[in-house]
Amino acid sequence: MEILWFLLAMALLLAAVGPILRRRRGGLRLVTPGSPDAADPADYGFALQEELDIRIPGPDPDLMDALDHVRRTGQWQAASQLLAGTAREGEVRWQRVQAFAGSAALELSREPGAGARWLKAWRLEAPKDAGGAQVHAELLAQQMWRRPEGMSEGGDDVRIIAEEARESCHKAALLAPGDPVPYIIELSVARMLHYSEPEYDALWAKIIDRAPQHMGAHLAALNYWCEKWHGSREKADAFTHHAAARAPQGSLLAALPLFALYEHVPDVVLIRSFHQSASVTRAVEGALYAVHSARPDDPMLAHVRHLLILFLVGGERWAEAMDQIRHVDGYVGALPWSADQDPAASYAIYRALAVAGYEANGGSPATLPH
Repeated sequence: MEILWFLLAMALLLAAVGPILRRRRGGLRLVTPGSPDAADPADYGFALQEELDIRIPGPDPDLMDALDHVRRTGQWQAASQLLAGTAREGEVRWQRVQAFAGSAALELSREPGAGARWLKAWRLEAPKDAGGAQVHAELLAQQMWRRPEGMSEGGDDVRIIAEEARESCHKAALLAPGDPVPYIIELSVARMLHYSEPEYDALWAKIIDRAPQHMGAHLAALNYWCEKWHGSREKADAFTHHAAARAPQGSLLAALPLFALYEHVPDVVLIRSFHQSASVTRAVEGALYAVHSARPDDPMLAHVRHLLILFLVGGERWAEAMDQIRHVDGYVGALPWSADQDPAASYAIYRALAVAGYEANGGSPATLPH
């Protein structure tokens, strides 16, 4: 057991000094911080770690303007107008609802009982506003998981919040019958409330009827079928491979098996060959195919690129990792970084490793496409 902890400690140390890795053909070696030989992500125009936006996976100027306005003025109307003008069946609406709810949750964590007054006013002044109802339901769902006892599925307080969140989802669904978002929010609640498989399937059917190709919904549903919740590795694989097989040309659903693989990766991977294994290679290639086939403006594209960075760096596929980084750099509000307590630091470590590995094999800022 001691050797496992020693190896883990060494791996963490290597990660911590990733930014000062030297790009040397044929391998990597450590150098003194500030050395001219050190690989520097700034040479590629990448954002500083403190400038990385942890709220969203990729740029959404309209959302950022609305969030800034709401935070600055305390007025909810800008958020309402943005959601009212966002297509119901698309991916963007779901992401924006999550962002507004996340902003409210952050305010409440900083000012318990006093934060997010704009959302309270929104619900009181416009109780039939579908956008406000969805943001409120998502806020409750996020608070449910933020509770210390939430991750262990225990505690009466958590169950009370979960029941309230489910009721809010149902009210939100009545306000916008064709919108899949309230049901997608309920997927998270369903895990906490231990829906049976028939109950979960019935909920999933409501989403598929409204938005059969919704990538965000599939990612939310995947958690239920994972081994750590109410399914197994086999059920998660079956769910994602079935969706990928039925995905039309250009759909990012072909990348779903990589997300199932990520959910079942051991906490500590000490075997170097893991990333070269057949299962990982197939999932990565499927995700790369999905990325190359998708529309450049697909709002879920950044989610797939972020997860690819994790596996491409692990597989020492430096050039391909750098290609993904150049598309998403500046934003880290997606898996795998969002699962870490410090998403920006987690992403920055992998970015530094990618830069060092890229330069160790002859790459440079001049050879990276722009």
